[in-house]
Amino acid sequence: MAGHIQDRWFKTETNSAGKSVRTKSDRHGTGLRYRARYVGPDGSEKSKSFPDGQKRVAEKWLSGIEADMTRGQYIDPRAGRLTVGQHADRWLKSLTGDPGTFVGTERRIRLHVLPYLGSRPLGSLRPIHIREWLRALEDAGVAPAYQRVIFANLSTMLTAAVDDLVIPSNPCRSNSVKVPKLDPRRVVPWERERVFAVRAALPEAYRAMVDLASGCGMRQGEVLGLAVEDIDFTANVVHIVRQVRLIRNRPVFAVPKNGKSRVVPLPASVGRRLREHLTQHPPAGVTLPWRGVDGNPVTATLLFHRRKAEPVNRNDFNRWAWRPALAAAGVPSGRTNGMHALRHFYASVLLDAGESIKALSEYLGHHDPGFTLRTYTHLMPSSEARTRSAVDRVFGGASDSGDGPTTAQAA
Repeated sequence: MAGHIQDRWFKTETNSAGKSVRTKSDRHGTGLRYRARYVGPDGSEKSKSFPDGQKRVAEKWLSGIEADMTRGQYIDPRAGRLTVGQHADRWLKSLTGDPGTFVGTERRIRLHVLPYLGSRPLGSLRPIHIREWLRALEDAGVAPAYQRVIFANLSTMLTAAVDDLVIPSNPCRSNSVKVPKLDPRRVVPWERERVFAVRAALPEAYRAMVDLASGCGMRQGEVLGLAVEDIDFTANVVHIVRQVRLIRNRPVFAVPKNGKSRVVPLPASVGRRLREHLTQHPPAGVTLPWRGVDGNPVTATLLFHRRKAEPVNRNDFNRWAWRPALAAAGVPSGRTNGMHALRHFYASVLLDAGESIKALSEYLGHHDPGFTLRTYTHLMPSSEARTRSAVDRVFGGASDSGDGPTTAQAA
């Protein structure tokens, strides 16, 4: 057995005859009697005390410690005393990767996790506490989709605590903890008349933004980060290699969402409008830090910019240009009618024309074609309609064209 059990009520002494005898210690009858002691993997001594009559319990506990160390599953009992707030601070400082993602994660943990769970020791965290916390978020009016993001951040943070041998398991992964369900909302793409109406209502210098979003499927940040050198008018393609992001309301250049650069077709109609835009509104070299506010400066010749070669701030654009354009076109403002609606329009046009989900996913820059399918499957022509159309094409001209179900077999 690792370590040993100390009986603090008795001590061993040598009598006058030179024999070892047990005698009562000064602590006899007071306090916890048994002290289980062992040396942890870090070389320091650990211990836990047990009352009179529980020597076997102490031995069982010590055997469990030895088994955990043998299996590599040992967790320092004192590690769980670290509070959720203290662990969150250490975990956030250890994160690497996209600075914009860090800012969002830190904000969600600070505003929606720490006020409820921050003072609780990690070792005391149980599934009931996670369920109560989720209920508190729901009662506070947090949208289900945002609840899922916050929950994912907390679960990732607690998984790190498991990996660091601070806690034995992640309570977020308990079967009794249910991830908030999303509202079953289907994407309803705009009609082309609405797209053109909003475009016409925008200030003239910004109208080409609609062409890029609805004609090339670009995100708002990607449109704002598009440079002249990214457009190949000869090959009729657009290279989407950067976006303008706001980190604590400060603009930076960054790679597109999901870290994926991509190439999308440039329709001739969109190309003509881009040429007109470049003629009337010359591009300007804009210098911004790369990825983070303290990143290395990078210069790109942006199509859309403000005076003094400054990037367009998306919050200002939405407030002073996009929303007034919606109002002028008779479109209600709201989450579903942001510039992202133009990407949905783009997807609906391509699917209606028979484009594949795989190609659409690549053009939109999605991380997975499955996500594209789940988002837009209801916009695809139904199998019944395709079947009727296919059969009608065959049998409708069978008498005079020689085509038919047996043609392929005879060939």
